[in-house]
Amino acid sequence: MRRTALAALCLAAAATTGLTGCLPGQNKADDKPKGPFAGLTGGEIADRALKATTGATSLRMKGDVPDDQSSGTISMDLALNKKGECAGTMSMDGQGKADLVKTGDTIYMKYDAAFLRAQSKGESKADTDAVVAMMAGKWTKMSAKGKDAKDIASFCDLSTVLGGAGDMNSDATRSTTTTVDGTPAVILQEKDGKDRYTLYVATQGKPYLLKVTSTSKKDPGTLFFSDYEKPVPATAPKGKVLDLDKLNG
Repeated sequence: MRRTALAALCLAAAATTGLTGCLPGQNKADDKPKGPFAGLTGGEIADRALKATTGATSLRMKGDVPDDQSSGTISMDLALNKKGECAGTMSMDGQGKADLVKTGDTIYMKYDAAFLRAQSKGESKADTDAVVAMMAGKWTKMSAKGKDAKDIASFCDLSTVLGGAGDMNSDATRSTTTTVDGTPAVILQEKDGKDRYTLYVATQGKPYLLKVTSTSKKDPGTLFFSDYEKPVPATAPKGKVLDLDKLNG
């Protein structure tokens, strides 16, 4: 069950870096329009957005991404930083929820019963009931350096998640302006063969990415980015915590 959750989070990280495969390019001048980013092409705006985004020390990432392993969809809402800390939630196909916190060298997770049952498909009813009775609604922990935890530990590190997204020569074209959760933004269209990506870039303050939508058959979905440079609420849970490393011997 835990391996499935780890694979899901890694796939979400892959979705955020999918733009690195976009066409390198010619940086066509989009008629050099006035207004936000006056005189810049869509490609130049995209390059600035990725530079600003990958330069952030923390952010919040929220959205839906596909899970190759289950052919389902992962919904996530996670704050993370370059110190390797993270805090948030995730769910699989809307079946339950898991809370996640990583601080220091420890990963904490709390699953509800629906999530545990969904991740225990193929197991006997008795085994599933036993897992639910033991873990549902309770915080668990494991070493971030353990074999089963390395992937999720890497995902909680913003430097790793967006590590390959800054080296890009974009061929994006700019479209209209809009708002994303109340923040003014310019819309950019990016393509990679038959795949299409839509980027929403903040027009006020630093040109952070606010939203990315992918129609790629491999990794379709939408991710929102917010809370740039805000502290990540990665606080270890208080009270009794189930030690999975000891449990697994």
